[in-house]
Amino acid sequence: MAGHQSAGLGAVLKQPRSVWAVAFASVIAFMGIGLVDPILPAIAADLEATPTEAEMLFTSYLVVTGVAMFFTSWLSSRIGAKRTLLIGLALIVAFALAAGLSGNVESVIGFRAGWGLGNALFISTALATIVGAASGGTSTAIILYEAALGLGIAIGPLLGGLLGSWSWRGPFFGTAVLMAVGFIAIVVLLGKEETKPTPIKLSAPFKALGRPALAVLAATALFYNIAFFVLLAYTPFPLELPALQLGFVFFGWGIGLAVTSVLVAPVLTARMPRTRVLWMTLILLSLDLIAAGLLIDVKAGLIVCVIVGGLILGIMNTVLTECVMEATDLPRSVASSSYSAVRFLGGAVAPPVASELAKIFTPSVPYYAAAGSALVAMLIVLLGRKALARVNAPIESELEEAEAIAIGES
Repeated sequence: MAGHQSAGLGAVLKQPRSVWAVAFASVIAFMGIGLVDPILPAIAADLEATPTEAEMLFTSYLVVTGVAMFFTSWLSSRIGAKRTLLIGLALIVAFALAAGLSGNVESVIGFRAGWGLGNALFISTALATIVGAASGGTSTAIILYEAALGLGIAIGPLLGGLLGSWSWRGPFFGTAVLMAVGFIAIVVLLGKEETKPTPIKLSAPFKALGRPALAVLAATALFYNIAFFVLLAYTPFPLELPALQLGFVFFGWGIGLAVTSVLVAPVLTARMPRTRVLWMTLILLSLDLIAAGLLIDVKAGLIVCVIVGGLILGIMNTVLTECVMEATDLPRSVASSSYSAVRFLGGAVAPPVASELAKIFTPSVPYYAAAGSALVAMLIVLLGRKALARVNAPIESELEEAEAIAIGES
């Protein structure tokens, strides 16, 4: 079994240059999610904003990302993946720069919304591009994509903390520079598409949610992401740490997420059905969030809950993405964009609601509400397991996929 795992890791690392270019840019794109995390208290203080207003930096970004996701497959199927990726990166550079130059919290919230549009164009197209271009089959591509996500989410808060210790504007300027580097990498390393993509109807991602399997997974992701973003976006306020220290806490969280997404999730799915991994992981997440609520006044205890949460989320992210890619016979760009849209909209609700719950009740209540949301996601998986029967079949390797196509054509 050890040999099998190392061979799997070797397959993940053995990729064309174009895949590495998209993966590198993905790392930077995902850095944008957690980048503002350590500077939320500083933005609230410097721009005289309430915690709820500061949390809107997540909400505006995630709402626009979610809504725009419904239309990304339509656009990329007409102008091609490379152009879509480049437009997305260019928008992120422009809006990150504008956010760093802002003088009030309302402007920063607005520019983060524009950033979300660029992110939507990039993220959903990047997943489909990596799955299409990676060697080693779908499973390898998803592990690579989730590793990029984990690494980006880990580095984002650390960079945010480092640059945020100088000024809250620093992380925005830093992102603009890094995204410009990602833009150049895509231009140089990602070649032209060999075949012209088949145009996808504007209604396709909406109709996709009518498929029972994708509907179940999207609903699961909606409630799961509420829990995810309470842990990520709300925790900086009860922790009450300087920006740099917050950066290190969430760097540890992101490293845990990256490690389990690459090394632990494949081991679990090799030994049990994916649906079982999903509901078991959601139970663990709810227990972790309850512990965070109970330990909210103990800084060390809350930090441990954050790190453990990262380990749990890494498993969940990889397995959920694998399920979405395999649940239907829809084009992967359509499945990715419709599922991701619902997922990000769930995340958009969480930060300001968590802040308001803390203000109305006690600081622990947002964690208990998030634990309840994770349990709702778990119940959706259990109740919808018949619709998800297809996702429990092994993901085919590249060779098996090719053989299946050859048999179908003969």
